[in-house]
Amino acid sequence: MRLNGTITAALLLGFTAGCAGGDGSWGGTVTDSAGVTLVANDGRAIWSDASRWTLSEELRFGEVEGDPNYQFGQIGMISVASDGRMFVLDAQALHIKVFDDNGRYIQTLGGPGSGPGELGRGVGFCLMAAGDTVWVPDLMNQRINRWAPDGAVLPSIPLPFSQMLPATFRYTSAGEITYQVRPIPLPNAPAPDSMDTILLFGSDGSIADTLMRFPTGEGFGIRGGAPQFNVWYPEPAWDVTDGLKIVYGVSDNYRFGIYSDGGTPERIVTMPFDAAEVTDRERQVVLDFLREMATDQGAPPERVAQFLSMVNFGEYIPAFSTILSGPRGTVWVQHIQSIGDMTEEELEGFNIQDLGAPDWDVFDADGRYLGVITMPHRFAPRGFANDRIYGVWRDELDVAYVTRLRILGMPGMEG
Repeated sequence: MRLNGTITAALLLGFTAGCAGGDGSWGGTVTDSAGVTLVANDGRAIWSDASRWTLSEELRFGEVEGDPNYQFGQIGMISVASDGRMFVLDAQALHIKVFDDNGRYIQTLGGPGSGPGELGRGVGFCLMAAGDTVWVPDLMNQRINRWAPDGAVLPSIPLPFSQMLPATFRYTSAGEITYQVRPIPLPNAPAPDSMDTILLFGSDGSIADTLMRFPTGEGFGIRGGAPQFNVWYPEPAWDVTDGLKIVYGVSDNYRFGIYSDGGTPERIVTMPFDAAEVTDRERQVVLDFLREMATDQGAPPERVAQFLSMVNFGEYIPAFSTILSGPRGTVWVQHIQSIGDMTEEELEGFNIQDLGAPDWDVFDADGRYLGVITMPHRFAPRGFANDRIYGVWRDELDVAYVTRLRILGMPGMEG
């Protein structure tokens, strides 16, 4: 069933924190160290029960059967134009569907292939550049596909990766496009320096600036020539603010920073964190999911066993899953889902995507801890636009729906 904005705007879900509210005061400390502001939170929230922000589901659309314009295979990124139109990348169908602000279908852009305006396998990012121009990085075709606001195909931009592999893309509300590249180890060549780089695109697709460099994460690696998939290993997480500053942290500790001028730290924010050991049960749940996934894709038993032999587990659960730059300079930090706290029903429908918990810590622009917002179970945010959160919700059959939540209670955003 497709839900429209009129129906779902009445569904105030009231997603909030699961802990007691604060009294509006803050008990942390702020110090200066060689010009860097150090913000140490003590874990107590500023929000009171009366002042905390909540979420309301405004819009959800998608269909299992019926109109194919509202059916999705695998939703990648969702980008939002200045007039509220939503550009939804389907990484399975290899096209972008465009919907108006109320979720009504408008048109489809692209399709599988290598010709102008066509997409290769593996696309996942859909970016809103300046002037509501749509950019879709296409690693298979080694280019960035572009569309004008009306859907007309624009000339693509070359995206070669002979030495550096593009990993993650982000865009600001002003349409500035940034991306993370990772060095590629090449046969018979010196080992790369194991540093990832965040670059800024110019409007013509050239590299305009280097925003930051940081050590490559441990989630994926090569050992003895074979790929290794490392679950619960320390990983960097980053996002870009509307002022082109980088919010960056590594998940081995609850610590993130705000960086500018090529990686110069301005503010470092910390929270208390006690690392929990990864249990045998948690490892087994993940392995069972991966085994079932590989089997469902038709892999023979020997290939499944080979794949599982490439999976490794960290010793401790990380401090967080990901970091997002939110409205009004806020920073949103996603908790890790505790498999031990999941119900039997949740475990039956477990997906590795669920390792990111519904709970998000929210910090203000100064790095002070406001409190926790709990998003819907099986909802994955794709980004913010003012006081709206756009993302993907999956039902118990893993059918994907485009979903928009509204943040209520944020000062200056009422009405």
